[in-house]
Amino acid sequence: MERIKLILPVLILITWVIPSFGQTISGIKCGNYLQEIKTEIKLPTQAQTPVVKLFGGRDQIIAVTSNGVFRNIHGQWSGETFGSGWRAATIDPKNKVWLASANSIQQEGELKKLDLPEYAKNDTILCLLWENEKLLQVGTTKGLLTYDGNWTTNPVSAGKRVNSLLKDSKEDLWVATNGGLLRRMNSKWVNLDDEMMAYGLKRTYFALESGKTKADVLFGGLFSVGCIAGDGNHWLLRGSDGLPYSPVKIIKMSKGAMWLGTDRGAIKKDGGWHYYNGKRWLSDNKINDLLPVDDHTTWFATPKGISQIQQVKMTLAQKAVTFEERIKLRHDRYGLVSDVSLTRQGDLSTSKQSTNDNDGLWTSIYLAAECYRYAVTKDPEAKKNALKAYEAMERLETITSIPGFPARSLVAADESTGQGGEWHLTADKKWKWKGDTSSDEIVGHMFAFPLFYDLVAEGEMKDRVKNLVHRIMTHIVDHNFQLVDLDGIATRWAVWTPDSINFSNNWWYERGINSMQILAFLKAGFHVTGDQKFEKAYQTLTQKHHYAENMVQQKMYGPFDINHSDDELAFLPNYTLMRYANDPKLLPMYIKSTQRSWKVEQPDRIPLWNIISSNALKKDCDLKIALEELQQIPMDLITWKMENSHRWDLPQDQMSDRFGKAQAIRPIPTPERGISKWNSNTYIYDSGSDGYGEDDGAFFLLPYWMGRYHGYFIEK
Repeated sequence: MERIKLILPVLILITWVIPSFGQTISGIKCGNYLQEIKTEIKLPTQAQTPVVKLFGGRDQIIAVTSNGVFRNIHGQWSGETFGSGWRAATIDPKNKVWLASANSIQQEGELKKLDLPEYAKNDTILCLLWENEKLLQVGTTKGLLTYDGNWTTNPVSAGKRVNSLLKDSKEDLWVATNGGLLRRMNSKWVNLDDEMMAYGLKRTYFALESGKTKADVLFGGLFSVGCIAGDGNHWLLRGSDGLPYSPVKIIKMSKGAMWLGTDRGAIKKDGGWHYYNGKRWLSDNKINDLLPVDDHTTWFATPKGISQIQQVKMTLAQKAVTFEERIKLRHDRYGLVSDVSLTRQGDLSTSKQSTNDNDGLWTSIYLAAECYRYAVTKDPEAKKNALKAYEAMERLETITSIPGFPARSLVAADESTGQGGEWHLTADKKWKWKGDTSSDEIVGHMFAFPLFYDLVAEGEMKDRVKNLVHRIMTHIVDHNFQLVDLDGIATRWAVWTPDSINFSNNWWYERGINSMQILAFLKAGFHVTGDQKFEKAYQTLTQKHHYAENMVQQKMYGPFDINHSDDELAFLPNYTLMRYANDPKLLPMYIKSTQRSWKVEQPDRIPLWNIISSNALKKDCDLKIALEELQQIPMDLITWKMENSHRWDLPQDQMSDRFGKAQAIRPIPTPERGISKWNSNTYIYDSGSDGYGEDDGAFFLLPYWMGRYHGYFIEK
């Protein structure tokens, strides 16, 4: 993981603040929650994918596409193609579907066409409304037309683009145009923008819909969504109120929410705001129409088909089962948890495993999760998974033939190694292993192995863990606290020696974090092996080289660069150190270090950091937020591109991130940003790729099972 070096020295300023230890942390009962899941609704093969309108009722859903009307009854489609080029549709009082092309109207199944009058032949139909059995209102690009057997024009709307039509409970007719909001009251027309509407609305309206009561009229404009209420309690919501984006061109009400459609995704307003864009949620970002099917299910009509977003009742334990299965199905490569690429965008059937620089680290995350799972449930499957992951990580060390030096990754001799890296062929010429092993790998190994030793390993396996940890830590200590590769030179990042950490300008940024890492490794090594050599080295680094003082300021933040990728390289060893260190003289410094980190990390809403901080500080560090974040992690872990830079509800930070990218002043909500393993900047607006990969999901499993293990989350 790349790091940026500082050019100024870091001053060590220590203020001793010790929290009240021994605070009781009450576990949170998890129970059921509603998980949002997206499904593509498959249209009949004869239906073209541009979906124009959706209608519901009478146990059926009607989808109007550009080439016909199709009905879905209990999941089964019926209907045939009818005409082509349909752009708008409506239903008359007799529940007959009427369709409109650019300049003609036709009832479903009827041959007779109703063409626009000669004077409007160059207009384009945008919307339809049967006001009653005899009166059809037609909105066009140049005004409102009425048909009752003859065509008539509406002078008030002349030259205006008519985007939407609505009849309210008082039989008043509302017309949304680009020249004002028109209303017919008692047979008289008025342009409300000539009389009373706010100047800031710019006389432009796109959507109309009845509100919670039919006396309420909702409208969508250029910059807002608003309500003209029957009881006078009007309201207007803009970006400053949480509206993610506009113009709002579709408005639909469900029992518990208001749904909004735009050309760049869909929005739900319930107790909060929720934004859906990108292929994680939609076939296409342009919303032609939407339909709340029931209280928990909504369909979205787009130019590329129909997407369904459904709230499904589940528990986090059930979610964990799905994530476990994903790893077994696609991410298990020789027991390592590996990357998956997709040869076709979003098509999991085309998945292909590949090596990664940090296969050891990511596998350690899964191994630790399975250790906690076994400790909580005693499920033999969890033990089996942990054993397999451990043996794969053990093999990373034995394959190098350098005692205590684990490889980054391994592949069969005839497999692709990808681009770059330091690869070596084994003596039997059957395997290749990747060198220049990073501190990232040792962080993972020395986090997971002690947990495996404590919670899972028995008998001969316990001896294997003990011997492996002994080899790794002996290698590091005997090489002056460095990881030394096949060439006899320390690897780029696995350096913890005092000469570098305390005296080299190149390590100013890592002084605190690497000090904490090696102290955690040594304490864990002593715990597992009982070898006094590691305890002696720990005492040397703390007493002679001030490593405990160094780690107080391990978290670097403004005015220095904030490196989000370093956070897991700090929090994992923090957990290990706080689990095995018991020196009352040094504990206050370790607590202070955690306090500093938690203060900076708290706004990030990373569940694992919340849990580790709670354990270290013996207090509730936003465990409820950790639970909410675990619930919000999407089920779909395909690496879709998620774009948020156009949003109004996420103000931009005046300072860019360390790579010069624009970032928001608060984290992008988890369901609305790209997938990350908590090692990337969650404030970045646009992230993810084009759907040619899938994450393994262990970043969910570890905090979930760690939280269960510590009693923070209690499944009912």
